[in-house]
Formats: sequence, structure tokens, C-alpha cells
Amino acid sequence: MSAGEWQRVSRAKPCPICGRGDWCLVARDGSAAICPRVESGRRVGDAGHLHPLADSSARGFTRSRYVPLGGAPIAGDALDFAALAADYAAAVPQGEIVLLARGLGVSAESLRRLGAGWDGHAWTFPMRDATGRACGIRRRLPDGRKLSVRGGHEGLFVPADLPDDGLLFVAEGPTDCAALLTLGFACVGRPSCTGGVKLVCALARGRDVVLVADSDEPGRRGAMNLASVLLFYCPSVRVIVPRGGVKDARAWVQAGAARADVLGAIATAEPLRLTIKRTANHGR
Repeated sequence: MSAGEWQRVSRAKPCPICGRGDWCLVARDGSAAICPRVESGRRVGDAGHLHPLADSSARGFTRSRYVPLGGAPIAGDALDFAALAADYAAAVPQGEIVLLARGLGVSAESLRRLGAGWDGHAWTFPMRDATGRACGIRRRLPDGRKLSVRGGHEGLFVPADLPDDGLLFVAEGPTDCAALLTLGFACVGRPSCTGGVKLVCALARGRDVVLVADSDEPGRRGAMNLASVLLFYCPSVRVIVPRGGVKDARAWVQAGAARADVLGAIATAEPLRLTIKRTANHGR
């Protein structure tokens, strides 16, 4: 394309790739954009990176906002993760969340309660701090890879309408959390098998807790480490592992586990207890 076939973006019509209102170019026919901030593998001199646009949405320069991944945030960027998560949730194509739920073996309602969204390339799940404020966003790519939006902080996956009291389940990740929500349990997801310890303690204080560990060694160890801390904050803490040789809570539900199966596993799990060991002082 010649120079006259490109037009500069503006605040009124921001870049469809990075969402910014300066430096970038968009083809007048809406077929492509050149963005210096987001790499595509096709460099166009000093202007930036070429991004073909498959549809005509760029004619009005509107598209799901792109947020870079990994590392520190771009200078001057201050992301409002609550607004970003809401944008992504509103951008979910009609009926797609039902297809996602079917593929994961969970209910569409559980995904909606977790604020599932779509950023144009991946499914998104907001992470929240102990006050419920969105502090980051987890991305789940179609191939199953998991990334996080750049500039955020690690948080918990907390569903809407989570009860303030009663038995609380803690699972690993948003989709395991969704599986337990599907069975009607109050559940939050931690960001990994080792993450979110302080946040879980703050949210679970004063409640009976069941940790649903992944069946592998890191998952079991991470659950026991969290349990050992929760004992200082919670009346009772139990750790259960999915039965039937499956990997995690979602696989357990996919394999046919019902609410009664989970309750049965809880009934046979001894509550952990805090043991205080006294050491005698035999000083002179």
C-alpha cells in the first residue's frame, strides 16, 4: 500500500491492536494496521509491525483491546482491571460461553459468575484481591496455555454472589473452581498450587474450609502447605484429592463426579489439627 492508503489513529479512533491513540496506522479499507507497540513478526520499517485485520471492524477502529503480556507495564499505562474485565466479558460472542462450558465440562453459569471474557485471542478470567477488587487477568488460550495480562498482580478467582459464611472450597485455577461451582459449592480458585496463600487466609477467616488438591505431588504439597497456614484462621480445614485417578477437580467432574461424591470424600477426610509442641527449658 502507498502512504496515502494509511491513516493515523487518534483518541477518537484508537489503534485496533494496542488501543492507543497515537503513532499507529490503519489502512483506509480496514484491512490492516501497523502498530509499533505490539509485535507480529512482520516488521514494516520504522513504522512498526503489520497486523492483518480479518474483518471490517477496523473501519471504525474498534476491536477488543489488546494488553501486552509479561514483564513490567508500558510506561504511562495504568490499567483499570475491573473495566478491562468488564470489556472482555461483554465481548464474548453469542453462544460461545456455552461451547466453552461444554468443552470444559462445567456449567455456563459458573463461568459467567467468574467473569469469563474474551479478548479476541484468549478466554479471560479476572483475579481479585481480598477486598474483591480486580487486580489482574488470567488468559486461557485455545491450546490450553495460561498467561496473564501484563501489569497485573496475582489474585484469586472469586465468583459473583459468593456467600460470606459457611463451608468454603478452595481449588486451583478458574476452571477447577468452575467445576465445583457447577456442583453447587461455594468455591474460590487460587492462582497456582503455591500462590494466593495470604489472600485465601483473608477470605476464609472464620470459615470451615475444604481444599481440593490436584492429585500430583506438587498439588498435594501445595494444598498441605496452604492448610497448615489456614489452621491459624479457620475452625476446620480438610484436604481432599479427586478420586478415580483423575488429575484435578474439573477432570473429576468430567469423569462423572456428583455433589454426593465430593461430600463423601469430605466425610472420610480427617480435619487437620494445629499441634503445639512444647519444648522444656533445661537451662541451669
